[in-house]
Amino acid sequence: MEHNTPLISTVVVGLVLAFILGVVAQRIRVSPLVGYLLAGVLMGPFTPGYVADQKLANELAEIGIILLMFGVGLHFSLKDLLSVKNIAIPGAVVQIAVATLLGIGLGEALGWGLGGGLVFGLALSVASTVVLLRALQERRLIDSERGRIAVGWLIVEDLAMVLTLVLLPAIAPLLLGQGGGDLSALAMPVLVTLGKVAGFVIFMLVVGRRVIPAMLHYVAHTGSRELFRLAVFAISLGVAFGAAIVFDVSFALGAFFAGMILSESELSQRAANETLPLRDAFAVLFFVSVGMLVDPSIILRDPLPLLATVFIILVGKSVAAFGIVRLFGYPQSTALTISASLAQIGEFSFILVGLGVSLGLLPDRGRDLVLAGAIISIMINPLFFAILDRMVENEEAAPKPAGPPDPKVVSRDPPPVSELVNHVILVGHGRVGSVVSTALRAAKMPFLVIEDTPGVVERLRENHVDVITGNAAAPDMLQAANIGHASGLLVAIPDAFEGGQIVAKARALNPTLPIIARAHSDEEVAHLKYHGANVVIMGEQEIAKAMLLKIGATMAV
Repeated sequence: MEHNTPLISTVVVGLVLAFILGVVAQRIRVSPLVGYLLAGVLMGPFTPGYVADQKLANELAEIGIILLMFGVGLHFSLKDLLSVKNIAIPGAVVQIAVATLLGIGLGEALGWGLGGGLVFGLALSVASTVVLLRALQERRLIDSERGRIAVGWLIVEDLAMVLTLVLLPAIAPLLLGQGGGDLSALAMPVLVTLGKVAGFVIFMLVVGRRVIPAMLHYVAHTGSRELFRLAVFAISLGVAFGAAIVFDVSFALGAFFAGMILSESELSQRAANETLPLRDAFAVLFFVSVGMLVDPSIILRDPLPLLATVFIILVGKSVAAFGIVRLFGYPQSTALTISASLAQIGEFSFILVGLGVSLGLLPDRGRDLVLAGAIISIMINPLFFAILDRMVENEEAAPKPAGPPDPKVVSRDPPPVSELVNHVILVGHGRVGSVVSTALRAAKMPFLVIEDTPGVVERLRENHVDVITGNAAAPDMLQAANIGHASGLLVAIPDAFEGGQIVAKARALNPTLPIIARAHSDEEVAHLKYHGANVVIMGEQEIAKAMLLKIGATMAV
């Protein structure tokens, strides 16, 4: 039996190298992403030793993008998306235009002509889905206003690139000066593409909104966790693939809408937890696949054009985004977040330059500059966010000037503090949290829920339950729950690492507060107690105790 197959060797070598170099990067206080990228460079065709299958690596990375966008959709609602359309649509369009013009200018300087410069500029204008979402998730910003604007901006860029990929072959003869193009030849592809996107959105809102939640509920009632997990993956991957085949939209956009439709179901939190392990593993393979594209020798061959390319990605796009967001009246912290989020390029950039080279619009040199610019920008992007974190901290710590507020600046006041006192704060309203809240209501104990899943929040409000929308680990959330006057904190979320952050913050705000958390292993119990939990309940142990009590009572009878 042949063991050294391309698929197995690509996955194994990629994950093992990424793990080793990721640990090293973390050890020297650098983002693990740098380790993942360097793992790809070592596996690529431009360095000696083992060379992985590039095509397979790219396809595996695409699965990671699908699962990541599906997860984001699970924490997003159509209402959230529409709430940021006024900034996301014009902002993304103007930012793409600015970056494209800068790319055209560099292309003209390098002698590529209008066609080459246009493809080059468009490739530099679009941010990487994986990098942007990873950075937002690490900082718990997905559910914030800044996060919603960034994700909405990303969706608009995604749609713009889908349209570009359809239009480029039609206008290639005109850009090459060969003629043969007319207005109808350009108008028809645009209309067809817009019609397909509209058809996909309508299909998901009319059919998907009914079928997807119903399917998942049916599987959940079978009681099989294996089938439930399989159903989640089938929905995320199946909808993404179907969207690409039938409607010609990107995998990422299809997966995002699938997650957004499912977010209205009470099973959304469980679905998100089921996709997390594979999502992280395939996201790592994405960064490895990016590293494999890079020829390190370009640093010596084309240093000045490479510097100009990186400048457009890191500075040109960021300055444009910052100016647009500030122009719309948002505070500096929001503008800085959007700027840092967009200061890199990724998946669509690779697809676009590949198409440009195949059409004869872009020389190989342009493709190499884009690929090298991608890996350099992805390596530097964590530094941008580190600077952002420091600047936001300083901004929040600075004393506010006296006088009336600027009406153009959107207020960033913390959420209002709950008026409840001697109440229980319940973090999470999934399977465990819902049982706890039912018991608290039956006991007529005042309580407040912190939950970040839109569908769950709406149902709680319909049932007249006090609820705060957001992640309990985010700044101001526990203060908004009036934790200083609470009688207890119940951390019912399944993620013990996030639970540890919440417990630590709660203990710092209220040193005498009784805190009870849940765990799934002895290590998680120790982790939560280390951060300040008074009691940690491990589900498996409690079930075992209850079973022993029941069997003892039965035998006594």
